Amino acid sequence: MGEVEQKPTPASRLGAPENLGVSTLERVQKAPPTPSGKLMTVRIRMLDDTQEAFEVPQRAPGKVLLDAVCSHLNLVEGDYFGLEFPDHKKIMVWLDLLKPIVKQIRRPKHVVVKFVVKFFPPDHTQLQEELTRYLFALQVKQDLAQGRLTCNDTSAALLISHIVQSEIGDFDEALDREHLAKNKYIPQQDALEDKIVEFHHNHIGQTPAESDFQLLEVARRLDMYGIRLHPAKDREGTKINLAVANTGILVFQGFTKINAFNWAKVRKLSFKRKRFLIKLRPDVNSSYQDTLEFLMAGRDFCKSFWKICVEHHAFFRLFEEPKPKPKPVLFSRGSSFRFSGRTQKQVLDYVKEGGHKKVQFERKHSKIHSTRSLASQPTAPNSEAPKQSPQSASLTFGEGAESPGGQSFQQAKETKLSALESGPHQSPALSKSAPGSKAVDGATVVPPEEEEEGGIQRSTPQPPQPSTGSLTGSPHLSELSINSQGGVAPANVTVSPNLSPDTKQASPLISPLLNDQACPRTDDEEEGRRKRSPTDKAYFIAKEVSTTERTYLKDLEVIASWLQSTVSKEDSMPEALKSLIFPNFEPLHKFHTNFLKEIEQRLALWEGRSNAHIRGDYQRIGDVMLRNIQGMKHLAAHLWKHSEALEALEASIKGSRRLEHFCRDFELQKVCYLPLNTFLLRPLHRLMHYKQVLERLCKHHPPSHADFRDCRAALAEITEMVAQLHGTMIKMENFQKLHELKKDLIGIDNLVIPGREFIRLGSLSKLSGKGLQQRMFFLFNDMLLYTSRGLTASNQFKVHGQLPLYGMTVEESEEEWGVPHCLTLRGQRQSIIVAASSRSEMEKWMEDIKMAIALAEKSNGPTPELLASSPPDNKSPDEATAADQESEDDLSASRTSLERQAPHRGNTMVHVCWHRNTSVSMVDFSIAVENQLSGNLLRKFKNSNGWQKLWVVFTNFCLFFYKSHQDNHPLASLPLLGYSLTIPSECENIHKGYVFKLHFKSHVYYFRAESEYTFERWMEVIRSATTSASRAHVLSHKESHLY
Repeated sequence: MGEVEQKPTPASRLGAPENLGVSTLERVQKAPPTPSGKLMTVRIRMLDDTQEAFEVPQRAPGKVLLDAVCSHLNLVEGDYFGLEFPDHKKIMVWLDLLKPIVKQIRRPKHVVVKFVVKFFPPDHTQLQEELTRYLFALQVKQDLAQGRLTCNDTSAALLISHIVQSEIGDFDEALDREHLAKNKYIPQQDALEDKIVEFHHNHIGQTPAESDFQLLEVARRLDMYGIRLHPAKDREGTKINLAVANTGILVFQGFTKINAFNWAKVRKLSFKRKRFLIKLRPDVNSSYQDTLEFLMAGRDFCKSFWKICVEHHAFFRLFEEPKPKPKPVLFSRGSSFRFSGRTQKQVLDYVKEGGHKKVQFERKHSKIHSTRSLASQPTAPNSEAPKQSPQSASLTFGEGAESPGGQSFQQAKETKLSALESGPHQSPALSKSAPGSKAVDGATVVPPEEEEEGGIQRSTPQPPQPSTGSLTGSPHLSELSINSQGGVAPANVTVSPNLSPDTKQASPLISPLLNDQACPRTDDEEEGRRKRSPTDKAYFIAKEVSTTERTYLKDLEVIASWLQSTVSKEDSMPEALKSLIFPNFEPLHKFHTNFLKEIEQRLALWEGRSNAHIRGDYQRIGDVMLRNIQGMKHLAAHLWKHSEALEALEASIKGSRRLEHFCRDFELQKVCYLPLNTFLLRPLHRLMHYKQVLERLCKHHPPSHADFRDCRAALAEITEMVAQLHGTMIKMENFQKLHELKKDLIGIDNLVIPGREFIRLGSLSKLSGKGLQQRMFFLFNDMLLYTSRGLTASNQFKVHGQLPLYGMTVEESEEEWGVPHCLTLRGQRQSIIVAASSRSEMEKWMEDIKMAIALAEKSNGPTPELLASSPPDNKSPDEATAADQESEDDLSASRTSLERQAPHRGNTMVHVCWHRNTSVSMVDFSIAVENQLSGNLLRKFKNSNGWQKLWVVFTNFCLFFYKSHQDNHPLASLPLLGYSLTIPSECENIHKGYVFKLHFKSHVYYFRAESEYTFERWMEVIRSATTSASRAHVLSHKESHLY
């Protein structure tokens, strides 16, 4: 029988440096060291519904895991929180901080441990840290949504109004109602909408931190605040619920409190089998018996409730942590369980006395400006993280959280962003990659084994000619990223800034381009230039035409110059294909070269570099646009040929392994920063950009403006051209995407067939006998593929299976399997259970899968078998032997040398989704095609107030960085999926205008635009890459076209 007496013991661990379960200040005891040995991965579900994985030694006590989570969050008052999980009988229990984790969580792969508030203080003003109050507010929000925090309609509406204020800011009725329609905070929210909006109107000017405070002020007065009900029966057999709070033990009938036993009245708590016993202190004025008995469902339920009562009593009533009982010599009686950790008084004293390192935390609006996360490395909506002090003068990867024992759960890596000094412009002569070398769309990729997602990826040293070179982090180096001598780089060790890991030559880490000390400051120069520039919005729209035209011309050069020059040196491409591609790109390149010159001349006059601006003759762009768009109509025949060229290229690659290797080698060159077939579609995409620019000009100019007539005429001309090519454009986008996906997959044949449409790709966890395992899923209009990433140098994904959509059903099954965001897909031949990373991800997959099933039901026949053990036999006779040999090598590649397979791009969208545990749809790709932007941005240095000017290109969900617009290839890239886009707050000391902030986990970057218009444009296009569109947008955005 377990029991607890109220007498405190004289142990103390105030401000103990070691976060272990026993006192570190007791001389007679030694804190047990963190056990070494085999690691186990434990998935933790945070209060914002994100999941983080922690690796801990199997024999480590639960305290090690809790401390790791608190360290990950920079949470000082972590003693109020706990970890709960379902045991083998599906009973939710708290993780015992003293027992080994492996003895409590028997099958960690199947279990998601929840990080939640465990101890609710009587007054939220006792919470000293703003981060702690924010986490409590998230817990209140979660309890409301789950129906655990019950209250009347007025209180519910008031609570939600504070939540809305913290998420979207001040009252705006239209925005409020739109927000409430998309976010459900309680089950019956619609009936309270008017009252919520009315209350929200009263919160104008209230900051998010104040909203959290007021939310807790309202919530703490509710009977069900911080209450978890435990079903029981009294002696008469009446069904009741027991609960424990900071004041004592409570008795509920339904959700109504009918009794309470204050800690002062309780003498002893114990349990015997499934009977829970409360022994009261004698009271002559009380009608209660000396001992109260309650019957619970079973011994496990009873013991679980007794444990939480013991912990609440110790945390709120004792001054010090209880000292462990001495072990009995012969036999033990009762439970040895005790409370482990600081008491509330110790926590309050510790924080008040400043015994901790102060971590800056600022609460921001979570929905309107940013996507926030709990962790110090933000990952998902609805949370905010404390800002880390800069550790480097360059853009760096963040550090992983460390365990109390000093071992790293997530290896700390710090790979600084750097770039190359651009030499003279090189002729488009491309040499072949050296063996073992690899470039990835103009930037390197940290190998998956050691990758810290989110950081800017940098290009590596390169010879004067545009060859690939040997790159840091190449998958060719197996599991190595910074140690070129064959040993894995140790955790928490950074590379010396004087040596490049691969070549041991001068490293770009000390390049003056992205280094604080060496880079010139551009503040005064930019401020002066900004004052001299025109302020008219039309000028900045015209300037956008100029900057994006520069990028477009560089993209044309990839085909018309670089590819053509390389093809001329190697006889790899058939003459028919050459005559189809290059003669159709050369006229476009020549035309747009002249077009760019004309635009730049007009902008020079507009900026006032002559007296023409006085008369206003040149403060317009419509006439230039109209004249050149009319000239483009004469090139329409060349535009029609681009779709034919794309199809011919892919058909030739399928029939010739030599051409396939040639194209793959060319894609590894830094100048080819996007997939090769994407460049073939650039002319079609550019037409849409012209249309968007002209629409903005027509909207800006009043009809009486001198430029309005020309802009409207140019818009009519380009709209006609886009309408003629629209069907071809959508068809080719799908065709290009299918071929791009084909390069990332192995073990599949005939992916590209007429009628197949790509819908969505992304990372999901598949439930199997081994637990939840990460898999990459690919959804098409007739089937669903699931894959895993191979251990080969190609970094491709190996197909494990396919599920035909015909006859499939999909349903939520979180309750059935006990896994959050869980779906069951039932096919005619196979059923699988998958789990998404968040509720929103699950809903996206549900929506798209249901739509795909509906499309499959309308199809004419079953899906052809796609899984293949060897490539199709469509090569020429002299290539058949090589194909067979390659197939054999593929089968043994994972068992033998990694050099058997050719290098493959490692930062494609498939890999980004894999590492950031998210998904993208064809709708997102289509929107990304339209939202492209180029121009100069200022990037803030980390350790100073200086700003550095960079040429930045946004395309394909990614920012590409150049030293200037004249560079032929990017120096670094930043994939934006998963990033939050915000505006810096005052406490960040960014005393400049037009600054936006990119934030993912520990990666924080500040960029500054030159005007309000360019700032809004950058915000618009980047937001399109960080926020997925809904499926409903597709149908209104573009009609569906099948290849």
